[in-house]
Amino acid sequence: MSKMIYNVEDKPPLKHSIGVAFQHLLSIVSATILVPILIGLPDQISAALFGCGLGSITYILITKRKSPVIISSNFAFIAALALTYQSSGYLGILIGGLLTGAVYIFLSILIRFIGTKWIAKWFPPIIIGPVVALIGLTLAGSAVVDLVTSNGSLIPNYNLISLLCGLVTFFVIIVLAVQNHSKFFRLVPFLFGILAGYLLALFFTLFGNGFDVDYLKIIDFNPLIDNFKNISLTSFLDYPRFALLEGIGEITNGTSTLTPIGVAEIALLFVPISLVSFSEHIADHKNLSSIIGRDLVNGEPGLSRTVMGDGVGSIVGTFFGVCPNTTYGETVGCIAITKDASIRTIFIACIMCISLSFFTPLIAFVRTIPTCVIGGMCFVLYGFIAVSGFKMIQKVNLNNNKNLFTLSVILVAGIGGLTLQIPYKLEMIEEYGIYVVSKAISISSIAVALLLGMLTHFICGIVEKHNKPEEQTPDS
Repeated sequence: MSKMIYNVEDKPPLKHSIGVAFQHLLSIVSATILVPILIGLPDQISAALFGCGLGSITYILITKRKSPVIISSNFAFIAALALTYQSSGYLGILIGGLLTGAVYIFLSILIRFIGTKWIAKWFPPIIIGPVVALIGLTLAGSAVVDLVTSNGSLIPNYNLISLLCGLVTFFVIIVLAVQNHSKFFRLVPFLFGILAGYLLALFFTLFGNGFDVDYLKIIDFNPLIDNFKNISLTSFLDYPRFALLEGIGEITNGTSTLTPIGVAEIALLFVPISLVSFSEHIADHKNLSSIIGRDLVNGEPGLSRTVMGDGVGSIVGTFFGVCPNTTYGETVGCIAITKDASIRTIFIACIMCISLSFFTPLIAFVRTIPTCVIGGMCFVLYGFIAVSGFKMIQKVNLNNNKNLFTLSVILVAGIGGLTLQIPYKLEMIEEYGIYVVSKAISISSIAVALLLGMLTHFICGIVEKHNKPEEQTPDS
């Protein structure tokens, strides 16, 4: 990647930092608020933003202000969170977040005492690179769906006007990022790209409302309308509903449904996913290292500190939000485009997240940003994530069959969407007298691709060691 305009320790002008920080906020806000919605807790949107901001600040402090990344709601835990809330309420979610953090803290201590050589052996570039690429490639489908989706239209099908608004967002971003006439516009392309897309969507929406044409109603103003329907203090300021307070409420009110068996089930749900998310942590930090030109894994702050920061940040994110956190590839993509890796900028973005969680009108307004406009922005971000992953393997020898098969299985399993469902509870259907799986641990396609890649690389390595000397091929 090209040299950063502002490095990690630099302090850009405040005006610049605020602009880029707002782009970080916009890049992560949709995913952050989507997690509580998907697990059936839409009232926790503001808490998720608070957990993102405070968890990221915790991460920054633990990593000695050396790793410029935002951590926020981890999509890998969506199914586990939904099941846990249904069976054990907020107390179950708190235990799940605590277990996730404990796994990361244990791995951090392990790395500190025995080093990272085992990681280099099990997670070489031929494995980490395509996994990073998969993060972008598997998200590409959601970006395309978002691009043609209309928030306000009563017709949920393919919408050409939405596509137009999304593409305007996309092209404004890339034009501003590529041009060299204005340094300011080159550093804040997302902000103006989203603004351009929003204004165009606003034009069509006003026209659609005026002539009652549903197809042109791109923006859904209901979040703003609902916020100011009954004017009160909470229409402007309100505190987030922290999961910690909700859990304490369950205890004091006697409404807790958590049981010892429930704790065991939560462990079965959260611990395996935490181990898999650890590999994604490594992938994201190697990707970020290649972008900013600094080795965050083996250098400063080191993998031990980044894992510790992610673990403690996940506990903070769950207790004050509603979900364990993880490093966000969107912010990595934002750094790659803006060339701003300053911790000061990241810290301001965290403060914005925390402030936004209390300011209800701004939350309502952010929720009106059309999905198609977010899709146009994600077109850029997800593409950068994918390309960054492939850059990590550009020096890998693909004439070596071990590397070739490893890369192949990761891409096919990941792009093909191969998931793993591990059942851990059966229920009998008395009518038929048979048992069916009622609960299962769900392992994502990226995690399965990673595991298959590691297994393939390991098996091929054993075979190579037993090959005759003339049959061996050089490895990278």
